[in-house]
Amino acid sequence: MLALERELGPPSRQPCYNINRYVGKGRVTSSYVEATPMDWRERISVDPLVCHGKACVKGTRIMVSVILDNLANDVDQEEILKSYPSLTLDDVKAAIAYAAELSRERLVAVPA
Repeated sequence: MLALERELGPPSRQPCYNINRYVGKGRVTSSYVEATPMDWRERISVDPLVCHGKACVKGTRIMVSVILDNLANDVDQEEILKSYPSLTLDDVKAAIAYAAELSRERLVAVPA
């Protein structure tokens, strides 16, 4: 168990801002939203023989980073789904949940 998890509880119980918009229905408590857990492991895979071992949506060569880059550039989920017909809305949600999991596991230096 990670130190942060011991401190805050399992990831599905950690308070998050506006995560309901991304991972499904949640319960609002004051200014926080308690998210319904998305098990990204069912939809995301890492295979050294596919896309050089980058995280991809299972059964495709669509990298999680491509989905996240599109979302970061204000591309609507519907437009992503049109551009990549093999994706489902749950695949997009899994990509976001995977990124959220990574953000809890690693620290990235951000200049002040």
